[in-house]
Amino acid sequence: MFLLNIKLFKLMKKKIAILGSTGSIGKSLLKIIRKEKNNQIVLLSANKNYRQLIKQAKEFKVKNIIISNENNYKKIKENKKYKHINVFKNFSCFNKIFKKKLDYTMSSIMGLEGLQPTLDIIKYTKVLAVANKESIICGWNLLSKELKKYKTTFIPVDSEHFSIWFDLINIPDFKQVRKIYITASGGPFKNKSLRNFKNIKVKDALNHPNWKMGKKISIDSATMVNKIFEIIEAKNIFDIPYSKLSIIIHPSSYIHAIIQYQNGLSKIILHDTDMKIPIFNSLTYPFVKSYNNKEVDFTKLNELKLSNLDVRRYPSIQILNLIPKQFSLFETILVIANDILVNQFLNKQIKFTDISKKLLKTLKDQRFSKYMRLKPKKIDDIIELNSYVRSVINNYK
Repeated sequence: MFLLNIKLFKLMKKKIAILGSTGSIGKSLLKIIRKEKNNQIVLLSANKNYRQLIKQAKEFKVKNIIISNENNYKKIKENKKYKHINVFKNFSCFNKIFKKKLDYTMSSIMGLEGLQPTLDIIKYTKVLAVANKESIICGWNLLSKELKKYKTTFIPVDSEHFSIWFDLINIPDFKQVRKIYITASGGPFKNKSLRNFKNIKVKDALNHPNWKMGKKISIDSATMVNKIFEIIEAKNIFDIPYSKLSIIIHPSSYIHAIIQYQNGLSKIILHDTDMKIPIFNSLTYPFVKSYNNKEVDFTKLNELKLSNLDVRRYPSIQILNLIPKQFSLFETILVIANDILVNQFLNKQIKFTDISKKLLKTLKDQRFSKYMRLKPKKIDDIIELNSYVRSVINNYK
């Protein structure tokens, strides 16, 4: 009977929602769904890219879309060609769309804007795959509460965290873990002379050696702030203290994490630099299915070149010494301040080296010290910090 139920489950169409379907993660998931035919997309969402959203909805015969940009919402709503599609302008419509629990939701909206819809959809989905860092960093206590309440399975989609999650999923007690090493490529400046850092241009910082990513995350990779975020995420997701988490440089990005256990064994978790691998496995969970089974690339294993971080090259790493051991609103200040400073750099208002300098200055600012003791009780606590942090940073000279 159990085997029969598994076969029936495999034959059933998975009902899917994609929040942020026009971004890189959303588009990668849709490429997988094109090949994995046994899926039905119930909802797609986007902000500005309404033309691509409509194109996606047509191809996958999706009846419900959310376009959160007011002007683009009006354009679609007023166009009679799209009258067969249910068009919504915000995420308060979930109760109108979902009459039963979805099988799978991908949350890949960029930035803090993704936190509220991620929280809201938990009650409507059996599995929540999250590629929105800000939700995990800033709102983990809110997320975890809802996940437990609605018995929703959480899967992190970042390659590092998915690798760790997949390895630890059957371990009942994480105290068996002695240390987790998260790898970093080192970004585009791992070999650049420190004397030339003051001359780094935007186009140089966007030129990541291994991954094709958006502008924001490319800059975060160059400053190493992205790995600071990943350490915070790992601490939250796996409930592991910061003392058990480390970053190591691995230029080829072939290894995503190394887990050292208390019994003396260690595991190296590796895969190609292809985000579709964790996305595919999050979609097909709990079944292990075949995906582009390449042989292990031993040439890359022969050239691991693992090394420790150089704080002179990546001064932002000092942030890890400032973050409180217990979850607080301090992490939200880090995320907001970094967003502001990265945008300033992209708009050529500050130098590349100013990102780390001003970020450290902000986090050491006594005006923010009280937030190290406060947890967000509701999402408004996180959102309301935005204008305050912005005003402080804009007054720096």
